[in-house]
Amino acid sequence: MADTVLYEVGDGLATITINRPDAMNAMNTEAKVALRDAILAAAEDTAVRAVLLTATGRAFCVGQDLKEHVSLIGTEHTMSTVREHYNPVIRAITSMQKPVVAGVNGVAAGAGLGFALAADYRVVADTASFNTSFAGVALTADSGVSWTLPRLVGPGRAADLLFFPRSITAQEAYELGIANRLVPAADLAAEAESVARALAAGPTVAYAALKESLAYGTTHTLDEALDKEDELQTKAGASEDHGIAVQAFLAKEKPTYLGR
Repeated sequence: MADTVLYEVGDGLATITINRPDAMNAMNTEAKVALRDAILAAAEDTAVRAVLLTATGRAFCVGQDLKEHVSLIGTEHTMSTVREHYNPVIRAITSMQKPVVAGVNGVAAGAGLGFALAADYRVVADTASFNTSFAGVALTADSGVSWTLPRLVGPGRAADLLFFPRSITAQEAYELGIANRLVPAADLAAEAESVARALAAGPTVAYAALKESLAYGTTHTLDEALDKEDELQTKAGASEDHGIAVQAFLAKEKPTYLGR
């Protein structure tokens, strides 16, 4: 991976760190390619059971690097990055059969907001902030925000935040349901890693089923959701981890999951 995105795997956890702190982790082409490739690598690696997406410096990611983008305006490549980079990242985060944690250390705006919202769980520093940003530069939503934001805050609030971009504090993000866990900035790195490592040591098949059922349930009828639950519960019930969990419960011991 490039220096703009750091990739590390250990004990079932893939840690992906956006690393352009001097540019507030704005996404230039090099960073977008590196992030896409890192996310895809984590999704495909069977040794990885959870992913932590975080960043260095005082920002999580402010989205598109406009200094690079301005040179592309009027060319065939003006917005090709949505198709080539952002869409693959969001699809991989939302579809991979393992949980993804976003450790939001600072401002998350535009595509950076999209990366955070696509994660399954967000640990947020109390000094962080969020901003849709798109309309502020005469653009529409991308990076999955039109799909993720309404599911978290409701369509009415999503419309307000998209039509009238503003900075959302960490506290407001928590109240809106964007942040799952709010922690002091000094504790963000340790807390986000702790959450991600707990998930990496957990029942991976069950987590994958939960992830799939949550996405499915928001766009299907109750009867369809019940059928999906039946399908996924059958799969989870046949996993080795389910047997381990039951035996550990009966023995009054803590289970050690294998992730299968």
